[in-house]
Amino acid sequence: MPAITLPDGSVRQFDAAVTGTDVAAAIGPGLARAALAMKLDGKLVDLATPIDHDAALVFVTRRDPEALELIRHDAAHVLAEAVQSLFPGTQVTIGPAIDNGFYYDFARNEPFTPEDFAAIEAKMHEIVARNSRFERQEIDRDEAIAFFSDKGEKYKAQLIQDLPATETISVYRQGEWLDLCRGPHMRSTADVGNAFKLMKVAGAYWRGDSRNAMLSRIYGTAWRDQKELDAYLHQLEEAERRDHRKIAREMDLFHIQEEAVGSIFWHPKGWRLYRTVEAYMRRRLDANGYQEVRTPQLVDRSLWEKSGHWENYRQNMFIAEVADEDKFLALKPMNCPCHIQIFRQGMRSYRELPLRMAEFGSCHRYEPSGALHGIMRVRAFTQDDAHIFCTEDQIAAETAKFITLLSQIYRDFGFPNFRVKFADRPEARIGSDEAWDHAEGALREACAMAGVEYELNPGEGAFYGPKLEFVLRDAIGRDWQCGTLQVDPNLPERLDAEYVGEDGARHRPIMLHRAILGSFERFLGILIEQYAGRFPLWLAPVQAVVATIVSDADDYAREVADAFSAAGLAVETDLSNQKINAKVREHSLAHVPVLAVVGRKEAETRTVALRRLGAQAQEVVPLHEAVARLASEAAPPDLLPSKLA
Repeated sequence: MPAITLPDGSVRQFDAAVTGTDVAAAIGPGLARAALAMKLDGKLVDLATPIDHDAALVFVTRRDPEALELIRHDAAHVLAEAVQSLFPGTQVTIGPAIDNGFYYDFARNEPFTPEDFAAIEAKMHEIVARNSRFERQEIDRDEAIAFFSDKGEKYKAQLIQDLPATETISVYRQGEWLDLCRGPHMRSTADVGNAFKLMKVAGAYWRGDSRNAMLSRIYGTAWRDQKELDAYLHQLEEAERRDHRKIAREMDLFHIQEEAVGSIFWHPKGWRLYRTVEAYMRRRLDANGYQEVRTPQLVDRSLWEKSGHWENYRQNMFIAEVADEDKFLALKPMNCPCHIQIFRQGMRSYRELPLRMAEFGSCHRYEPSGALHGIMRVRAFTQDDAHIFCTEDQIAAETAKFITLLSQIYRDFGFPNFRVKFADRPEARIGSDEAWDHAEGALREACAMAGVEYELNPGEGAFYGPKLEFVLRDAIGRDWQCGTLQVDPNLPERLDAEYVGEDGARHRPIMLHRAILGSFERFLGILIEQYAGRFPLWLAPVQAVVATIVSDADDYAREVADAFSAAGLAVETDLSNQKINAKVREHSLAHVPVLAVVGRKEAETRTVALRRLGAQAQEVVPLHEAVARLASEAAPPDLLPSKLA
């Protein structure tokens, strides 16, 4: 007689084993229609799963967060059936749900193309309309291998052969078609709905190994309803319009080329943007008690072995062999071991703590070429890195101070809100479980004292300590994880960092690893897309262009440009023979925020006609007023009078 406890605390008693479908029907016809799956004692399972014991039960409906992954998982099965129906002889391999959608990898002599999508989507809609129930069946391992082998599905047979001996083998049937799958699934193909779209095709090696066969991967997206799908497709269109690589070409900011894969060639305008952000960050750090340092690029492997990076991170490191010295050096992928070396020079006292050590550290990490993306994901980058050496009693206060600083900086860059994730211990890590228990407990306590609410990101901590991840949401609704704060008791222990406490004894400091922007390159890419190149004046790499209407005004244009430059503005002149409308178009496409137009009249009256990016009208003002106004607008947020008071 199972007793089923529902989310409101009520309990339903049943005389015999039941399924989720039975329980939903007993509660009411509305829930019976709405329920797609259930969480049984916290585990997501099919509604058809038998319940023969006392259990806690939560139903999943289309509005619940879990529904999207179910919809996408089931859509992948619908896609696979549609493909095999239309293209006999195609083998199916794997097809998971992913962020914003799903994919399925197919083995076929001729790769799929986007021209195949219309027919496949039409067949998928047929399968959804057919409303075939998803039915789970457990089968014997050898029977399953023989079944898929006989069908010519060698990849499925191999998947089963490679599963652990203890693994239960299950298939899901939808009508006459079935697939190897652990589940769970919704009730039927109709629950997928019609808010899906196939997006692209790509090549993918079987199991990600280039030694294996190349498969044809079809990506799709699926949502709860058409409104959500339309919003996502609009977001993609907007993301394409804002693509930082496209805007960088329009603004002449940087380029990337094959001779330096994963590294950036910064052009003068792009480097000015970079230096503006760097100068701002340096002022903020100086004002918050950080001491800036600089550490080597190449460091002997012995230090990375002591720190644990050689064992846990070597696959991401660039290694250089020094033949005549018979040693290996590594380009540093991060700054933390080097900062500990500075901390260890001389005996530190508790009076020096907290010691906040910052570096705009140039780092290198190996990323597969296929994973690189503009300046968002590179191999050579600069971190706004800092490490706070402190006592355990100082963790909470330093966490609160860091979050205050981070909030201030994000607001200044146009991100007033952010989310926080708590990433706990990963599977591959250093240090004892006791040390991790202590570090995770200290970080939770620090969050509570700092008033920080977070969501759990299980298993995603650094290999040396748990961390907080700070996630920004941009102008078109995309999330970017930028800042991080990590509590690390392990590296100070491994690298023998000590300080003399108030009791005269030697103690290990706690090391807080922290970053706000993360990678400068990636954050600049985010900024370019956030503003679609239309930066606020203080960030714009070219803040104004002085353009002439007639050549008679050339001398005055140079005088105006000199006045702007003397006031600290980044200014250029356009003295070309083009008509003024052509000049307006050219500099608008380059996202210049202010065009200062001058002709004979302006030269005679010592005025300028100010035209703002995106505006049709212009405002004629005296030169001295234009200089004062633009100089005030271009002041960085931290240097505004209200911030200095």
